Amino acid sequence: MFVDSVKFTVSSGKGGQGCASFRREKFVVKGGPDGGDGGKGGDVYFQVDNNTDTLSWFKGRTVLKANNGKPGEGRNKTGKSAESLVLVVPPGTQIIDNNTGEVLLDMLEEGQKELLLEGGKGGLGNTHFKNSRNQRPTYAQPGLPGQSLELRLELKLIADVGLVGYPNVGKSTLISTTSNASPEIANYEFTTLTPKLGVVEVGEYSSFVMADIPGIIDGASDGRGLGIEFLKHIERTKTLLFMIDVANYRTIIDQYKVLKEEVKKFSEELSGRNFAIALTKIDAYYGEDLEGDIKAFINELGLEVAQSNDYGFDKTLPYYVQDLTFNKFDESKPFFVLPLSSVTHLNTNSIKFALYDLIGQNK
Repeated sequence: MFVDSVKFTVSSGKGGQGCASFRREKFVVKGGPDGGDGGKGGDVYFQVDNNTDTLSWFKGRTVLKANNGKPGEGRNKTGKSAESLVLVVPPGTQIIDNNTGEVLLDMLEEGQKELLLEGGKGGLGNTHFKNSRNQRPTYAQPGLPGQSLELRLELKLIADVGLVGYPNVGKSTLISTTSNASPEIANYEFTTLTPKLGVVEVGEYSSFVMADIPGIIDGASDGRGLGIEFLKHIERTKTLLFMIDVANYRTIIDQYKVLKEEVKKFSEELSGRNFAIALTKIDAYYGEDLEGDIKAFINELGLEVAQSNDYGFDKTLPYYVQDLTFNKFDESKPFFVLPLSSVTHLNTNSIKFALYDLIGQNK
């Protein structure tokens, strides 16, 4: 089960109480105080593990608590400190204070381990309180209490390319064709209810991660449809691939404008990421002039049909790609506008190399 948001309370352990005892031994008169200190309470850590990709372990758990330290004992024996509570999360998890909304930790890298709450210090035994005026102290310190926080964990997938498009636009088909992922594919909307990651191989030694994310609809930034559940998962993607269905009743330019606007409403930073455009379902086009529609869309973006063909794009249909031979990459423009059919495999191999180069344009 894919779980990407959970709430619970977490507490570090209480320190063990110090001991108040006196040495009682044959032939030792007035042995004096010998109470040991209490052990330290358990700390709370968060650690990233690439072998997990969901927060399902936390589902249904409302309180998580580290163990308390053991109390001190006589003969100056210190109580055992409690073991730390280590909570394992997938990369891309944010640890948020549920009351204030403050992001306490951002867990990104494999093996990253961060201390969240420190356990309470153990109390001092009565041996620490003896002096010339009080040679028989009967007082020992209690252990200090642990700390508690009400947390919210949010998982935001980390990927190189995030697919952005309306429902049933062909995102799942593309990622199943180009990567090792096997998402559900069907001819109806919202087949993808949870994000999927796929590793796309580019040659023998290069690859990148592509994220198949639930479809966006008008008003998604205001919570309509899957709303924020969709948008938060593209926050950490390095680049965006806008996928537009040429067989849809909406015009190509209208689909593009809505998608760009919804992303911008959600996050100005996200809307400034490097991006490209794929015109999908070319095989299902039912209009009169596919070539003319593609040229018109490219022209409406203020671009021109490309003549270069470094990636081996199919030449039967027009496309646009930035020529970086003598020019610098323009972040305000799409890296490419490419007709695509995952069913007939039109440009599905070439787009992998183009996306890999687009990822390389990130500063």
